[in-house]
Amino acid sequence: MQEKPTAVFVRESTGLVKSVSFIDSIALNVSNMSIGAALAVLGFTALFLPTMSGVNIVLASAIAFTLTIPQVIVYTMMTRRFPRTGGDYVWVSRTFGGFVGNVSALAGYTFGNLPYFSLILLTVVSAIGSVGYIFGNQAFLNLAVPGAAPLEQFGVGAAIFTALILVNIFRPRMGYRLVSVMMVIGVATTLLAIAVLLAGGRQGVVEYMNSLGNSSLTYSALASSYTGPSINWGNTLLLVPYFAFFTYPWLNASPGVASELKGRNSIRWSTPISAFLVFVLITGAYATMYYVAGQPFINAAYSNSNLVNNYSFNFWTLAMGVSGNPVIQAILGLGWIIWTMVILAYGVIVFSRYLLAQSFDRFLPTKLSEVNHRFGSPVTAHLIDLGVTLGMLAAASFLYGTFTSLYGIIVANMAYFGIVGLAAAVYGLRRERGTGRVLLGVFGILQAAAFGYLISQFLEYGSIWGANPLAYGYVVSTILFGIIAYTASKYYHRRRGIDISLAFKQLPPD
Repeated sequence: MQEKPTAVFVRESTGLVKSVSFIDSIALNVSNMSIGAALAVLGFTALFLPTMSGVNIVLASAIAFTLTIPQVIVYTMMTRRFPRTGGDYVWVSRTFGGFVGNVSALAGYTFGNLPYFSLILLTVVSAIGSVGYIFGNQAFLNLAVPGAAPLEQFGVGAAIFTALILVNIFRPRMGYRLVSVMMVIGVATTLLAIAVLLAGGRQGVVEYMNSLGNSSLTYSALASSYTGPSINWGNTLLLVPYFAFFTYPWLNASPGVASELKGRNSIRWSTPISAFLVFVLITGAYATMYYVAGQPFINAAYSNSNLVNNYSFNFWTLAMGVSGNPVIQAILGLGWIIWTMVILAYGVIVFSRYLLAQSFDRFLPTKLSEVNHRFGSPVTAHLIDLGVTLGMLAAASFLYGTFTSLYGIIVANMAYFGIVGLAAAVYGLRRERGTGRVLLGVFGILQAAAFGYLISQFLEYGSIWGANPLAYGYVVSTILFGIIAYTASKYYHRRRGIDISLAFKQLPPD
């Protein structure tokens, strides 16, 4: 009797269902692009810059967005060709093979993204502290200032993330809806904050700053302290990586759950729509600050450590202060917190899908690809997410006392996105004809070049972007783990008659 051949993939179906609507797909990408956090923590980053003289925040945002236009085109085209769980991991591994695909995805996104979730947890805690402090509770300042109370900050962050993990384990469909609802709230409160600043005008900013009761932090004192030009290209370019870190490149969430998307519009349009929406919102918010308060004041405010650390100065707190209305302040404060928390809500979902995809290909233990039949969620993947994220949260909180210590992990993420671009170019040149071949070849190479530039900036200015043993040690560890895991998996399955390299010669099932 002839033996039945062993399947290449873990099973014939992932077990996931097509339950992600068009709105949900856009919400995932927009949440991934971290608008709320990017509008909140610029001050903590600006304090590490050599100077804010001549830095044009609006222009820096526009340059960062321009660098990612090739990526928008690549992801839109490649998602239509590879609508599978794991998104870019699938086309990288099918183009460059299992070793390169798995090691790069593991270090650059699957595990490489968990320290970013830890960073965001600390920014959520900072947002909660800032809002509480604005409403007169002095004790909340310990949560608002990074490193002021490590144990408290870790405890609050751990509780928030644990709650999100439990929601996605026991109510996975609620996880998607939660992301969409939180995104709508975030967009609405961002528009409200912009409207408040425009309505209050320059006089509203003057009155708010003068109400702080600190003569060195009045509007006139700060605005007159700025002596730089309106634009210095070199100094402006130093800020471009900030937007690369938080916003524009992070449009792979919807492609990462592509097998769960309902309808063609989700696959075709979620990436370009979400990218453009984020660009308009974040650039519009900073442009409004410049228009209302003036570049001299804004740049001087962001470079003032007293104002940033002790008064939590940022887009949100400025709008809350200008409003002068407790109800509006409460709405803006809640929106700021939710807008930051949504990053975590998306992250819990997408991390588990990458982990599932790599397990489905037998690179990682097959246990990780199991979807609980009762709840319809990958429970083991979620628990790994919880453990690693809280571990990095503890390290950042207790060893360094600030989320900026985790900035250095971005080097692995940027390298992965560069590899994604190269994979798209190679795929286009090998498999496509006509316009598709030209577009993927050109824009794939441009994407790789853009991320090569960003990596050079992160490495050259390591004092700004978190060059430390915690961040770089984590990156090296994940790369080594990926190499060991692939070698071990290949050997383990070979002894059982399975050649895992065959999985990377065909598309995985839905």
